[in-house]
Amino acid sequence: MGITIRDVAAAAGVSTATVSRALRGLPNVDEATRERVKDVAAGLDYVISPSASRLASGRTGSIAVITPYIARWFFSEVIAGVETVMQQAGMDLLLMNVGDYQNGHARIPPTPRLRRRVDGILIVSLPPQDPDLEPILSLGMPTAMIGGIAPNVECVVIDDVAAARKATEYLVFLGHERIALMAGGPAEARFTAESQRERGFHAVMTQNSLIEDPMLEVFGHFTMEGGESAMDALLNQSNRPTAVFAMSDEMAFGAIRSLRKHGLEPGLDVSIVGIDDHPMSSYLGLTTVSQPVAELGIQAGERLLGQIVGIDPPGGNGRVSELPTELIIRSSTGPKNLVRK
Repeated sequence: MGITIRDVAAAAGVSTATVSRALRGLPNVDEATRERVKDVAAGLDYVISPSASRLASGRTGSIAVITPYIARWFFSEVIAGVETVMQQAGMDLLLMNVGDYQNGHARIPPTPRLRRRVDGILIVSLPPQDPDLEPILSLGMPTAMIGGIAPNVECVVIDDVAAARKATEYLVFLGHERIALMAGGPAEARFTAESQRERGFHAVMTQNSLIEDPMLEVFGHFTMEGGESAMDALLNQSNRPTAVFAMSDEMAFGAIRSLRKHGLEPGLDVSIVGIDDHPMSSYLGLTTVSQPVAELGIQAGERLLGQIVGIDPPGGNGRVSELPTELIIRSSTGPKNLVRK
């Protein structure tokens, strides 16, 4: 017969409940006792049964990750960060792809199903003001959010306004005046980050008394293909821009491809700045504002796990963790006076 939790409890001189709490990382076990229980369990080659642990605790051992995309780079990196934390805690991820965020609404899963299937909920990049999110935020379950701020919810973000300002201010510093904005889509279909980045761009243009031509706002849909098409449209104008602020690196990659397709060089003929610091950015010489994408997922996962194991109350303490961004200058940008006529 195999080693049981009772054997570990007897050898450690504690109750079976204490063994269970210690091995599952739950609170209300002092560190000395926890370490003693772990040492005894290791010595007896005892591993707590995940199914028994979940049954005893009333947990499912899973969290829901509600996200508009799974395969796109930003979202896959965030999810990988979350998974790093949850895997170490023996938790599974239930990915819920709500589809393209259109007309200000996402396809949020029914809340009764969530309560039965998961121990906590992590929301990625959906606008907190979306009325369809209200039932989720009102469940009283452990909840965390990435890329948005909601009352009484643990949130992990970057300052998207400041990130856009860094990108735009650098182009202005280089002497550019006719600067295009490459956004994801129309205002009614925007994520919080996109709206904030637009604010940052407009603020810099206004502060520097620069004219904002409506013809210079194009939509790249946060994809390389979209960025290429958007840049094609800008280059087909009689009075093309000398610089472009793209709200994501992937759109900027498409813009660079378009430039080269037209026999132009980024940084020499048209300057390009993105946001992200995608792994391909250094290879393509893209100037960008870096954000710690995986760390967003790691910190949000830690905040959520703290609620699940009882260290924090459901919803957490309503803390907002703001991670830093940094302008990284590469060859895709150059002074306006380098532009070839």
